[in-house]
Amino acid sequence: MTSSTTVHSPLRLYGRSGELAILGSLLARLWQGDGEALVLAAPPGLGRTALLHEAAAAHRPRGPVLHADERGLPAPEELRELAAGRPLLVCADDAHAWGPASRTALGLAAGRLGTGSRVAVLIAADDGPAFAGLPALRLGPLDEDAAAALLDRLTGGGEGAGSDGRSLPGVTEGLDPVVRAELLREAAGNPRLLTGLTRRLTPDQLAGRTPLPCPLPGAEGVLAAHADRLDGLPAHTRALLLLAAAAQEHEPAGAGADALLLLRAGARTGLPRDFLDGVLFGSAATGGFLQRAGSRVHFSHPLYARAVLHHAPPARRRATHELLAALLAETGDRAAAPVSSGDRLAPLAALVQLSCAAPGPDTVLAARLEAAATAPYPQGERSSALRRAAALTTDPPLRSARFAAAAEQAALAGDPDLARALLARTGPSAGEPRHGLAAYVHGLLALRTGPAADAHAALIAAAALLGPYDPRRALDALLGAAEAAWVAGDAPGYLEAMGRVDPAPYDRAFASYRAGMCAVLAGRAEAGHALLRQCLHPAERTAGPTALLRAGVAALVLGEVAAACRTGARALAAVRTAGPDALLPQALEHLAYAELRAGLHAGARAHALEGLHAARRTGQPNSSVHLHAVLALAASVEGPAEACAAHCDAALAGAGPHGLAQPATLATWARARADLAAGRSEEAAARLGPLVRPGPRQGHFAARMLAVPCYVEAAVLAGRGAEEAGELHAAVAEFAGWTTRTADPQAPAQLARCQALLAPAEEADARYAEALAHHARAGGDFERARTQLLYGQWLRRRRRTREARTPLRDALVAFQRCSARAWAERAAGELRAAGEQGPSVRPATGGALSALTPQQQRIARCVAEGATNREVALRLSLSPRTVDHHLRNVFAALGIRSRTELARLLGPEGP
Repeated sequence: MTSSTTVHSPLRLYGRSGELAILGSLLARLWQGDGEALVLAAPPGLGRTALLHEAAAAHRPRGPVLHADERGLPAPEELRELAAGRPLLVCADDAHAWGPASRTALGLAAGRLGTGSRVAVLIAADDGPAFAGLPALRLGPLDEDAAAALLDRLTGGGEGAGSDGRSLPGVTEGLDPVVRAELLREAAGNPRLLTGLTRRLTPDQLAGRTPLPCPLPGAEGVLAAHADRLDGLPAHTRALLLLAAAAQEHEPAGAGADALLLLRAGARTGLPRDFLDGVLFGSAATGGFLQRAGSRVHFSHPLYARAVLHHAPPARRRATHELLAALLAETGDRAAAPVSSGDRLAPLAALVQLSCAAPGPDTVLAARLEAAATAPYPQGERSSALRRAAALTTDPPLRSARFAAAAEQAALAGDPDLARALLARTGPSAGEPRHGLAAYVHGLLALRTGPAADAHAALIAAAALLGPYDPRRALDALLGAAEAAWVAGDAPGYLEAMGRVDPAPYDRAFASYRAGMCAVLAGRAEAGHALLRQCLHPAERTAGPTALLRAGVAALVLGEVAAACRTGARALAAVRTAGPDALLPQALEHLAYAELRAGLHAGARAHALEGLHAARRTGQPNSSVHLHAVLALAASVEGPAEACAAHCDAALAGAGPHGLAQPATLATWARARADLAAGRSEEAAARLGPLVRPGPRQGHFAARMLAVPCYVEAAVLAGRGAEEAGELHAAVAEFAGWTTRTADPQAPAQLARCQALLAPAEEADARYAEALAHHARAGGDFERARTQLLYGQWLRRRRRTREARTPLRDALVAFQRCSARAWAERAAGELRAAGEQGPSVRPATGGALSALTPQQQRIARCVAEGATNREVALRLSLSPRTVDHHLRNVFAALGIRSRTELARLLGPEGP
């Protein structure tokens, strides 16, 4: 043991602020004379020694530090002599490796410390049971932000230097984002492992100029430290741990091992049955390595499984994998299926175990793995099999192609970070036909995570490369390019991509869809709609998720919103049943949007929220943007206004950089609709004008007509009817043409409503009656209530207040029924202005405002929001002189003299 008083500047610790605070509290108590003991418990590499050094450095200015070793602690009188009247900190590092007697003595001595002892003992040890009787601070892995900050420091991208005081040379130009993600994934929050992995890569590999090795080097030291605990375990336990670690290799990440498979494997290797039953199904201990969860067995930390495999002799490890492969081949697995030549392929799990046993490259086994990955296994398992096939391949182009295929399956499984890491291992393969697959996967990832224009270009290029060799993927690439052009609002790009598709090899429904969509976007709507109707009803049993999603798109283009809802529900069920996981956010988005069009706002909100969670889980920010736009539209009906604004902001923030015109249009429309609900018609008209007018700033071609009724309403209510009469009539004429082509049940009623808003007084009555008749046939509370609200407002403006109350009352009830809170408040305000009284229309604000008339209350609220008299007049369909008259009476009734006082009275702390 050594005593030290020299101050050394410690290296910066990342992600340990909570642990440092606990150590700071312990030292503060020590400096006040109260000693105690604390165990810093963690697997190797998580920084327990660094925390010990940090505590020692913090204590040295206040008192001596004693570094204890296996010889144990001095007697109490010796400790007092060492302390010399000052508080003493004793540090014992790696104490779990001491002999049993020394560990026991340390634990007993540390346990006797307490008030007035002036001695504190910090013990750094693994997370085993050696010091179970002492208070422990258990360290977990670094969180993502802390690990990223450490990686920046190691590579010169952040402040400070590496763990040896130096940054890595040649990397200051920037760490490749894909390499960064792979290092963080592989290290799993272990700072020592992250350091080891980073330092074994070359500057070119770190910068992404050359492929990453597979597997990544640099983990040997951490794995060896984890494996140190194995040597003291009984032989039966070590054997079972090896079986458990090997059995996880064919399972999805985090799934653990099958307890029944371990039972069979243990029995085959001669392990006693009572031992196996006790560990796998009873309460027998395994030194803290294994944990059970139902029928699955997990390692307490993932690195322990890797350490067990790393520690085992190669021959024994290969024999274990071969045994598991034989057991899996005997029973088969859920997706073993016939492949070419009628031969039955060995189960994929068995092949994975054989690949783990392979001592080196194996061309035959790699081909078998690649063939097995064509069977209908989950995409994550297929990705793993293809990755192992690539690792067994020596031919560089074929190896790259298999890594690219593994990346494709990872992307479909909803793991874009893994997909990018696998693409980073493909390397250049110019002149090799199969290299088009890597371009395809890059485009697929860009479609979900990057700019739409980049995805379109990458997928068009990939289709050209893949066309002669892989027609199926070439088709998928062209359909992906068309999707990218669609969300970008690029009709020529959509037609370009779809025009390259040869429909001959595919079924009639697909050919009709392709021809119909091209005809609609080329301006031949009647012919396009006739073709799209042929693909509205995919076969009940054979249609897959993508075919169902196409049918849903066709239904929405036609305006068949009920059919779109039914097909969307079928597509969602198909994705949930058979995957791929990456398609789940899109399926939920399509269903939610169809429900919005059908007026089912609550269902749309629920499905969109689920889709948003799925998009975040599967790393698809572009899908998140679309779903935020759908949620904004739902919130523009149901409220609250803050939710609508937040979803609009999120959608527009993501749509702008990635060129996503469709969600940008929907989000702007949603905000304008919320403005209308709040009576801010001028703002709504300003937002909607650019979306519906011809020109470069116009909205998405699939949403322009949907926003026209809101624009006409906003412009008329804002007093722009006379100023923009020509523009409004042109928009309504275009909407009338669209109404003759669409099957949307609300379109005829919305058209009549727009015509009523623009009609002379002697014609408006009949137009409103026509709109309400259409609503009666179409159903849907929300749109009908909007027409009733406008009709009642028009009647009140004509001083037909008694007649106005009936449509306004019906509008209020309908808005309440569909939970459109802001719209209900607007209807209630109109009803109060028409002289209606009652609980349902009573103003929410009490106190002094109760002395005002309903009209005065409405004017007071508008003025308190900052509106001028002219703006209030436009909102409430009054003359500025009337507003001025009412406002003077408001000031007199409330005993105030200015608009500022009125705003203060109606602010958050007012009545």
